Amino acid sequence: MNAVLKPADDSFAEPQGATMSAATRAIHAAARDFAATAPLSELNPADPQLFVDDTVGYTFERLRRDAPVHPSFSPIEGMGHYWSVTRYQDIMSVDTQPALYSSDWTLGGITLMNPPASDRLPMFIAMDPPKHDDQRKAVSPIVAPANLQNWQDLIRSRTAQVLDSLPRDEPFDWVDKVSIELTTCMLATLFDFPFEDRRLLTWWSDVSTMNKLTNPDALGPQERMAELGKMLAYFTKLWNERVNAPPRTDLVSMLAHGPATRNMDPMEFMGNLVLLIVGGNDTTRNSMTGGLLAMAQHPEQLAKLRANPALIDSAVPEIIRWQTPLAYMRRTALQDAELGGQQIKKGDKLAMWYLSGNRDGSAIDRPDEFIIDRARPRQHLSFGFGVHRCVGNRLAELQLKILWEEILKRFPVIEVVGEPSRVRSAFVRGYSSMQVRLPS
Repeated sequence: MNAVLKPADDSFAEPQGATMSAATRAIHAAARDFAATAPLSELNPADPQLFVDDTVGYTFERLRRDAPVHPSFSPIEGMGHYWSVTRYQDIMSVDTQPALYSSDWTLGGITLMNPPASDRLPMFIAMDPPKHDDQRKAVSPIVAPANLQNWQDLIRSRTAQVLDSLPRDEPFDWVDKVSIELTTCMLATLFDFPFEDRRLLTWWSDVSTMNKLTNPDALGPQERMAELGKMLAYFTKLWNERVNAPPRTDLVSMLAHGPATRNMDPMEFMGNLVLLIVGGNDTTRNSMTGGLLAMAQHPEQLAKLRANPALIDSAVPEIIRWQTPLAYMRRTALQDAELGGQQIKKGDKLAMWYLSGNRDGSAIDRPDEFIIDRARPRQHLSFGFGVHRCVGNRLAELQLKILWEEILKRFPVIEVVGEPSRVRSAFVRGYSSMQVRLPS
C-alpha cells in the first residue's frame, strides 16, 4: 500500500512507507518534548486534543516509566482529579477486583466525566455484581458459538457486497463506506432492527458518546437526551412487539424476556441500549479502520499477510491491540487501597488506560511494533478483563477476520490518501474519516 500518513502512536519510529506533513511533524515534536520535560503534575492523558493529534502515547511512555499510577488532573468540568493507571499489571489488578474498584453508575460509572445525576444512565457495564452478572446473562447468548457459526455466511456476503460496491480510481471515505456500513449492518441483525433505518443506530452511537465539554461540535446536554429519547421510543415499540411474542434470538427479545431485564424502567432500558449499540458499533468500526491504517504504515506486515493468509487469525487480535478502540475504563475506589506504591482513597476515580497497557514492554514483547504473527496475540487489554470483559469480543474478531479475508481476495493495492481524521475523545479512540483509493 502507498500511504501518506502520520505515525500510529507514541514514540514509534516513523512507519515504513509513510510520510508526515511538516505540520504534523511539528505537532509530534512539540508533544514529544512536552511529555519528556514537563513536570509530572502537568501531564493529563485525558486531554482530548492528544487523541485528535494522535500524540497521547508520548505522555503514556513517560508515565509508565516515571509515575505508573499518576495523580492526574483535567480542567474539563466534571473530570477534575483522577488516577492514571498506565502499566499492564496494575490495570489488571484494578480490572479484576470489582469488590474494591466499582463500575457503579451511581458513583460515576465507566467514564471520567461525572455527569449530573439526571444524565446518568444505568447499564450493566456500569453495575457491580450480582446485578451486572444477571443482566449480562440476559444478552450473552447472542454471541454463543452456535450463533457465531450461523452468522458467518451472512457476514461474509454483506462484506463482499460492500467491498464490491466501492468506487475505483477515486478517493472515498473508508470509515463511512466500509467500517460504519459493516458494523451497522451487524448491529441491525443483532437487534433485528429495521434494515432500512440502520443508520439511526450509527447516529445514536455517536450521540451516546458525545460530550459538549470535550467536543464543541457535540450536541448540548438537552439535545443529546432528546435524541436518546427518540432512540428509546423507537426501541420501546420493538420491545412491545416482542414481549408479547415467543422469545427470539435478538437482543430486544432477550431483554424483553430475560428475568433480570424484563422489568427494567425506561432509563435502564435506554442505558443498556446505549451500551449494546456503542459496544457493537464504535469498537469494531474503529478497528476496521485502524487495521487498514496499520497495514499501510507497516507494509512489510501486509506483505507477510498476503504471502500467508492463515496469519489473519493472529493479525486480527494484533489489530485490536494496536488500535485499542476504547482507550480507558474508569473505576471508583470503594475503600482505601494501595496500588503501584500510591495510596488510593475511598471515592477516588481511576482511569485504567488500556491503550497504555497495550504498549507496556514489561508485559508485551516489542509492544511498539505492529507484528501480525505474534506468539501470543491475544495478550492485550482492549477487551478488558474480569467480570466486565467485552461480551462481544469473539463477534468483533469474526467480523474483522472475514473483512481481511475478503480484502485479500480483491485488492492488491489500497492507497491511504492523506492523514485520517480522529474523533475528539479520550474515551473512544476512533476515526471520523480516512480517505482511501482503489486503483483499477
